[in-house]
Amino acid sequence: MAGKLYVVGTPIGNLGDMSPRALEILRQVDFVAAEDTRVSGKLLSLFEIKKPMVSYFQHNLRERGEIVLERILNGEDCAIVTDAGMPCISDPGEDLVCLCARQGVEVLVIPGPSAAVSALAVSGLPTSRFSFEGFLSVNRRSRMEHLQEVREDRHTLIFYEAPHKLLRTLEDMMEVLGDRRVSLCRELTKLHEEVIRTTFSGALELYREKPPRGEYVLVVEGAAAPAPGEGLTLEAAAERVRALCAAGEPASSAARTVARETGYKKGELYRLALQAEEE
Repeated sequence: MAGKLYVVGTPIGNLGDMSPRALEILRQVDFVAAEDTRVSGKLLSLFEIKKPMVSYFQHNLRERGEIVLERILNGEDCAIVTDAGMPCISDPGEDLVCLCARQGVEVLVIPGPSAAVSALAVSGLPTSRFSFEGFLSVNRRSRMEHLQEVREDRHTLIFYEAPHKLLRTLEDMMEVLGDRRVSLCRELTKLHEEVIRTTFSGALELYREKPPRGEYVLVVEGAAAPAPGEGLTLEAAAERVRALCAAGEPASSAARTVARETGYKKGELYRLALQAEEE
C-alpha cells in the first residue's frame, strides 16, 4: 500500500506560529523532503524531532523527485517542507506534488504561514482579488516582459524580492506600471518586522538613502479602472456584451466582465444588450 505526501507549512519567522498539527505530522512521517536540510534540520531539532531527511531543491528535483516518489509508492509517508512558509508556493515542491498526483498518491496539506498572504493582509490595499507573481527574473528583458503582462491587471499584485535587487525592481516597476501605491513588507513575524505603505517614487527615495535589509514582499496596487467612455463607447461596450453572450456566456456574467473592463455600469450594459436582442 502506497504512503502519503504531506505538504507541511512552517513558520516564516516566529517559531510560535508552528502548528500542533504540523508537529504531529512531522513526528509521524517516515522521512522529510526539505529544500535545505540544514535549515529544516535546525527547525526539527528545536522541536526535538529526529527524522531522516532528503534534500529536494530546484537543481535536483527531477532526480530526487523520482526517489521520493518510489519510497512513497513502497509504503513510506513523506512530509515536504520549505525553508520558511508554505511549500510549493514559488518553490520546487510544486513539482513533487504534481509527480505524486499523476501517480495517484494521496497528497494532504498541513496549512501554515504564508509570507504572500500575510503581507497582503496588512498592506492596506484591496484584498478581494489578487495575483501572486513570485520573484521577477534577474534577466531585465524577461523582467520587463513580466511587468508588461500584468500592467493592465486591475487586481492587487504580490511579488517577492531580495534586498540587493529591490532598488532595480522598484525602478523597473515605476517605468512600466507608473507611480502606484505599494506596501513593502519585510521580516514578517520577526523581531524587525516592518511594513512601509508608500508609492514607487516614495520607496525609491527612501531606499536610495537607506540600504534595503531583509527579504521583501511587495504588494502593488492594481491598474486603475478606465473612466467611462475611455476606449470603447457605451454602445460598443454593449456590443461586446452581446458578443460574449453569443459565445455562450450568460448575459449577467458578460455584463459584469465588460463593466470591469470598461468602467461602465453593469446594469446599464445588461439593459442595452437585452434591448438590442429584442429589437
